[in-house]
Formats: sequence, C-alpha cells, structure tokens
Amino acid sequence: MSRQNEIAEAALELLEEAGKDGVSLRAVADRLGVRLNTVTWHVKSKAGLLELMADAIVGEVSLTRLPEEGEPRVRELAKRYREALLNHRDGAAVVVGTYPARPNTLGVGNAFIQALLDAGCGEAESAWTMWTIDYFTLGLVQEEQGEPQAVGERLAEAVTAGRFPAMARVLRHMGGSFEDRYRFGLDLILKGLRG
Repeated sequence: MSRQNEIAEAALELLEEAGKDGVSLRAVADRLGVRLNTVTWHVKSKAGLLELMADAIVGEVSLTRLPEEGEPRVRELAKRYREALLNHRDGAAVVVGTYPARPNTLGVGNAFIQALLDAGCGEAESAWTMWTIDYFTLGLVQEEQGEPQAVGERLAEAVTAGRFPAMARVLRHMGGSFEDRYRFGLDLILKGLRG
C-alpha cells in the first residue's frame, strides 16, 4: 500500500470517529505513528488531505456491471455516487469544494460524461449535466447527513399560513424521504435532457 493510500485510510478512519472537523494533518500523523512532516510531505496541506479523502470516497463508486443504455447508466452511476457519499460520516462535506484531478474522481466523471454522450447529449450538455448531477447530489446528501429532523421541526414551527401562505400550503410535502427527493430531482434533471 502506498503512503498516500495509508494516509487516506487513516484520515477516513478519523472521519468516521470524529467527523470532518476531527480530521487534521496532526491527527493523521498520530494515527499512523509518524511525524507531522511525513504526512505534510505527501499531501502538502489540509486541502490536499481533503482532496485525497474525497478521491478515496469517490473511488468507492463501482464502474463495473453498469447498464448498456446511456440514461439508465447515468441513473445507476448517480445512485452509486450517492451511496458512496452516504457510506462515510460527513462524506458529502468532505467532497464539496474539492476538485481532485486524481484517478478515481476523473474515472467517475468520465463514466458520467460517457453515459450522457451515449444518451444522446451534446458535448457541452454532457459536461454541464454531469456538474448539475454532482452539485445536486452533494447538496442533498450534505443535508441528509446533517440534522434533517431538527430542520423539519424548525420549519414546521416557523411556517404559518398568515405569514408564509404558499409554504404553509405545501408544508406536508416539504419533507419526504431523501431517497424520494433524490429520485425526483434526478428525474427532473434527466427529463430536461429529453426536452
């Protein structure tokens, strides 16, 4: 196992134990029983460590046994991406804002774009749709991994028919399972491709 893989593994263990805020270069060095400069040599900074972690998380998206047709392949990739993020405490929070030009991340991005091209999208449309699915997935999973119950309770207490009539009217629909909300959003994105 390479030193970078060891660092990523140690960082992901810390992530599970203490969340994103509990991961630091020093904590990773302590976990590995090495000096801080050993970790710094390989990742350079906290941002570099987060990129390494993000690439490891995205690397859990299997690119095997995917549907042949483009749109079903996009849906399956999106499902697997969401699952990879959910498999880690604060998984979406780690990946958000990182742009690792690393093999796992590039491989998943390439698979999404190829599936969109195969679904009949143009080049620009494929690139922008991949970003749209990525941002939507990260945002929803980040909310899902937060405190969704507390948010729902606060919303129910704050929304009144007199002050926020439109929201009060649809309040019972504002919740729902994250799975249902994700499926609905992905359907909207892909429906837009079909015109």
